[in-house]
Amino acid sequence: MNGILIVNKPEGFTSFDVIAKLRGILKMRRLGHGGTLDPMATGVLPVFVGSATRACDIMPDNTKSYRAGFCFGQTTDTLDITGTVLTESDTGASRQEIEELLPQFRGDIMQLPPMYSAVQVDGKRLYDLARKGETVERTPRPAQVMRLEILSYDQEERQGELEIVCGKGTYIRTIISDIGEKLGCGGVMTSLVRTSSGGFSIEESHTLDEIQRAADEGRAEELILPIGRVFSSLKRLSLSQPQTKMYRNGVKLDLDRVRGVVPDCDTYAVYGSEGEFIGTARADRENGLLRVGKNLG
Repeated sequence: MNGILIVNKPEGFTSFDVIAKLRGILKMRRLGHGGTLDPMATGVLPVFVGSATRACDIMPDNTKSYRAGFCFGQTTDTLDITGTVLTESDTGASRQEIEELLPQFRGDIMQLPPMYSAVQVDGKRLYDLARKGETVERTPRPAQVMRLEILSYDQEERQGELEIVCGKGTYIRTIISDIGEKLGCGGVMTSLVRTSSGGFSIEESHTLDEIQRAADEGRAEELILPIGRVFSSLKRLSLSQPQTKMYRNGVKLDLDRVRGVVPDCDTYAVYGSEGEFIGTARADRENGLLRVGKNLG
């Protein structure tokens, strides 16, 4: 089995827990995931199966979308409802006040990574330090938020839900915490559902129970999508048989001899002579070559 399995991650599981569970279900070890989800989060977790694991780190579309629950009036050490409460406030906030702040968190922004995160500082994971009660200096990191809207808000309860579309490495709980800080009351994330990731939607995801049933019935492979789906946003190149052999051996190809290369595109999804996806390539126009990107063939 080779390809992409879209999992609807259950609450309470780490992304690595999902991989461990799937290794038992699918009876194979060669699995990897694209885009870590916190244990409290649910939703879309793309899992790379078999030879597709070599594509884990080169997904061209890193866009993710979320529905995030929030509550104003407190802060915690984890920035979400699972943490230890640090402060509480009676200060309220209206929907209009929240709406007026949201533009500050759209577009290209800077975020301070939370202490409870997988970011490494001096070779140590921040969450490992946080669990020991340590706090270290962190450097703000760039993040991109393409959409940030309020889906619902109860002013009396100070609770609501946001819709967020963002790029890789964006911390949703940090956005909520920062909004709460600007409102003067603090804020925590109360729930998180990833509704899409890398072009895959929650509608095409499968629960672990569904995957288990499919495996028990000998049809688990039916749930696995072709690896080419990950690279569907890239322009497609189809190689001849000799070119396919050269590509698979890591040989650079003459740019003028490859059909489908266009002037305004530098990165391509490459398909072999039998129509199979075999990797990515980059146009080196200065030297007239098509260089092998990630060879999956």
